[in-house]
Amino acid sequence: MTVHFIGAGPGAADLITLRGARLLARCEVCLYAGSLVPRELLDECPPDARLVDTANLDLDQITAELVRAHEAGQDVARLHSGDPSVFSAVAEQMRRLDAAGVPYEVVPGVPAFAAAAAALKRELTVPTVGQTVILTRIAQQATPMPEGEDLATLGRSGALLVLHLAARYVDRVVGELLPHYGADCPAAVVAMASRPDELVLRGTLADIADQVKAAGVVRTAVIMVGRTLGASQFRDSHLYSTERERGCAAETGQLRAAQAE
Repeated sequence: MTVHFIGAGPGAADLITLRGARLLARCEVCLYAGSLVPRELLDECPPDARLVDTANLDLDQITAELVRAHEAGQDVARLHSGDPSVFSAVAEQMRRLDAAGVPYEVVPGVPAFAAAAAALKRELTVPTVGQTVILTRIAQQATPMPEGEDLATLGRSGALLVLHLAARYVDRVVGELLPHYGADCPAAVVAMASRPDELVLRGTLADIADQVKAAGVVRTAVIMVGRTLGASQFRDSHLYSTERERGCAAETGQLRAAQAE
């Protein structure tokens, strides 16, 4: 039997992937992050499925549930919010399962930053303005950041920064980024992205902190800072340019060039 780590998406129940929903429908056990995963998703589980809310469980208890289900010959759905590849605490669970000899797979989901970009109606990579997106957080009451990954260092890149788990500390975020991005740099905060109570705040580094505090946003939010958020004058992408070769002829030319090297 297998443990399926499934990305539940950013909040809206219909943003789970088809693969994730189909797995939910056949797993006899489902462990889910109760404070983050929409309850509607649990309706996809079999009527007699064992549902375990992990909100108040520690890593040992979660691992024990996964191993117990495996030993009983039951497939397990392990539902995580967003996508398992980013800030999901999946790595330590997989390490424990490796040690226990329990097989698992990972099913990707829609990450929170993608839902936030959709709410803002923005492409995060814009030709000639910005082609790099940095996903990060800040260390406050959580695990310390590795050396060189503090905001001051990352801010020197000028890339679009996407900060998770940082809304409560928005003053600190603004203070550390102002020297690198300037007060007029576009900034946005999206709370509860894709959910009915979604909240979108748009501004600059000069005023975004005041907006966040006035709205009472302290959790389940993504902060974005970067020039691409306000870009309107930029060159069209080469992808659809009339100057770009297309079709079989272009592929043949690329192959011949590669063979000649």
